[in-house]
Amino acid sequence: MRKRYLKDFKAKVAIEAVRGEKTLQELSVQYEVHPNLITQWKKELLEKAETIFEKKGKEKNELAEAEAKSNGLFAQIGMLTVENDFLKKKYRQVYGSEPPL
Repeated sequence: MRKRYLKDFKAKVAIEAVRGEKTLQELSVQYEVHPNLITQWKKELLEKAETIFEKKGKEKNELAEAEAKSNGLFAQIGMLTVENDFLKKKYRQVYGSEPPL
């Protein structure tokens, strides 16, 4: 069974790895974690470090914009569907048959 680690523990180990005061082998013995895991956590910490200082409202604004855009597109799809059905109905009334595809 896989062992699961808490995010606090991962952060603590990754920060110690970034500091470089101890080798990966020393850290793996101290915390009883495989050195490859420590390397992964360190890499993930360094990759996501820039997102720590972003404003929290920025994500909400982007999400709200995307939702508004998708709502507008769904409304447009609905409108076009209604128009298409209306035109098919009128075509049948005028020409007495289904419109050609």
